[in-house]
Amino acid sequence: MTDQVLTFIENTIGRIRLNRPKAIHALTPAMCDAINTALLAWRSDDSVTAVMIDHSEGRGFCAGGDIALIANSAKTDCVEAERFFHHEYQMNHLLFVYDKPIVAFIDGIVMGGGVGISLPARYRVATERTTFAMPETGIGLFPDVGGGWYLPRLPGRVGAWLAATGARIDGADCAASGIATHYMPSETVDDVKARILADPANLATILDAATQTPPPSKLEAARPDIDRLFASDKAEEIVAALDADGGEWATKQRATLATKSPQTIKVALRQLIEGAAQPNFASNMAMEYGLACAIIRRPDFVEGVRALIFDKDNKPQWNPATLEEVSEAMIDAIFVPLPADQQWTPLPALAT
Repeated sequence: MTDQVLTFIENTIGRIRLNRPKAIHALTPAMCDAINTALLAWRSDDSVTAVMIDHSEGRGFCAGGDIALIANSAKTDCVEAERFFHHEYQMNHLLFVYDKPIVAFIDGIVMGGGVGISLPARYRVATERTTFAMPETGIGLFPDVGGGWYLPRLPGRVGAWLAATGARIDGADCAASGIATHYMPSETVDDVKARILADPANLATILDAATQTPPPSKLEAARPDIDRLFASDKAEEIVAALDADGGEWATKQRATLATKSPQTIKVALRQLIEGAAQPNFASNMAMEYGLACAIIRRPDFVEGVRALIFDKDNKPQWNPATLEEVSEAMIDAIFVPLPADQQWTPLPALAT
């Protein structure tokens, strides 16, 4: 067991507290294993009625996964990276199919891996401190941990916009788009948790009573532009629409896209098409695992992490450098399923 995540039972509530504040609770392999172990044990424990996921001190819920580990592995044989993705995606799937109600308090930064452990929850509580994003195209990755399932199922073209641009949205936006089921001021969260822990049987009623009307959503105000300008599944057509519009919002989105990996913008848009067609969450995660294994072997991921995380020069040299140079054949190759003996599988306990 690791002290990077605290798992314990409190008055019939299984508690999962992310506890790596200096890294904004970014997930490590040990954290994923600890969460899986606890969830599997509680699944068959009649004394556990629900699960609560939150974080200890610090300004964020969870900033993602252990990108440094993945990048360092990608520079060599990719074995550790693939193992991490396999375990993390098993955790994402376990949360998604979990029989007992889960409440996730996404108070603060929730990005990448943090999205993967909160969106499967039945109840997702946002606050004015919530900053939600899937920023992977900025490091040559793609919106994984279930992004292929969740993003195409958001209203209109919000998912495509979030996936391609890595845009950050706030708690009011999360409530407006359905990413959050509840919204409340951060100063009330501790009291709400205490009330749930004191009266677990009324978890849903307590959350509903504590919910407040969020401020106006900037995302909702931008929806007409998002739906119109990101209407296409083809990156070049999105860019052409933004250029043709030329307004302030469109110009900002165009500038943002210009900083992202052209390859992974196209991967993300294709991922959302494929994810929307998947029959269940497990098949989506199998697809995403195949994408992860392919992407970390392409030059953009290691280069993106170098530029944004290691060297922090924010000047990645993408390869290919333009959308036009990213061929359909290149994207098709990334989406080729893995050989049968290398494919992702759910945890053995869930394989039936």
